[in-house]
Amino acid sequence: MTVQDKVAIVAGGGQSLGEAISHRLAEEGYQIVVVDINHESADKVANDVESKFSRKTLAVKADFTKEDEVAEMVKKTVDNFSRIDLLVYVAGVAKSTKINNFELKDWQLTIEVNLTGYFITAREVSKVMIEQGEGSIIQINSKSGKVGSKHNSAYSASKFGGVGLTQSLALDLAEHNIRVNSIMPGNLLKSPMFQSLIPQYAKKLNIPEDQVEQVYTDKVPLGRGCTYDDIANAVIFYASEKASYMTGQSINVTGGQVMH
Repeated sequence: MTVQDKVAIVAGGGQSLGEAISHRLAEEGYQIVVVDINHESADKVANDVESKFSRKTLAVKADFTKEDEVAEMVKKTVDNFSRIDLLVYVAGVAKSTKINNFELKDWQLTIEVNLTGYFITAREVSKVMIEQGEGSIIQINSKSGKVGSKHNSAYSASKFGGVGLTQSLALDLAEHNIRVNSIMPGNLLKSPMFQSLIPQYAKKLNIPEDQVEQVYTDKVPLGRGCTYDDIANAVIFYASEKASYMTGQSINVTGGQVMH
C-alpha cells in the first residue's frame, strides 16, 4: 500500500502542533481525519489541508475523555475511509502550580486528557487496526515523561503514565502488526501551551516574563527550542517502513536536553 492510500487520524489536530502535523502528513500523502474538541477549528484545518494538498479530509468533533464520542469518531472515519493506518494522539493540557497549591480539579483534568484520553482513543482505534492486521499509533508525549518537572506534577505524572501505556499497548498489539511509540518533545517555546505558561514560569523562576524563553533556550545543548517541524519529522519516521522494527519506544526530540 502506498502512502497515498493511507488514512491518518490526528487527535487534537485543530490547532498549533496538531495542525502542523495534519499539514505535514497530508504533504506526505496521507488522507487526514482532523479531530478536535472544537469542531470549528477541526473544520478549518481539514479545509485548509484539503485545499492545499488535494487530499481527502474529514473533520470530527470529539472529547477524547468521552468513550461514546471517541467510538463515534472512529465509526465516522471507517464509514468515510474504510480503514485507519495511523493515529497520532496530540491532545494535551498543562497547569503549572506548586504542589501545595495544586487543585484536584486541575490534576484530574490533566490526567483525563493526557492519559485517559490517549487510552480511550488508542483502544478504539486499535479495534479497527486489529481487523486490518496492521497500523501505527504515535503519542505526542513530552520530555516531562522522562524527567520530573518543577511545578508540573500533574503534567509530568500524566506523561510518565503515557510512556508506560505506550509500552503496554506495544506488547498487546505487536502480534497484530501494530506498532505503538511515543515522541518526547522538548520545550515548544512558540506554542500556545508554552506561551500560556510563561506567567507561571516567571513566578517559579522569579524573573521577568520576557526572560523566560531565553532561560529555557539556555538549557538546550543545541541552543534552540523545539519546533513543530522537529516533531513532525519524528512522526513521519515512526509512521514509515523505516521504523518497522521499532515499537514501545519513547524517542527524545529535545536538542540534547534529555538524553535517556
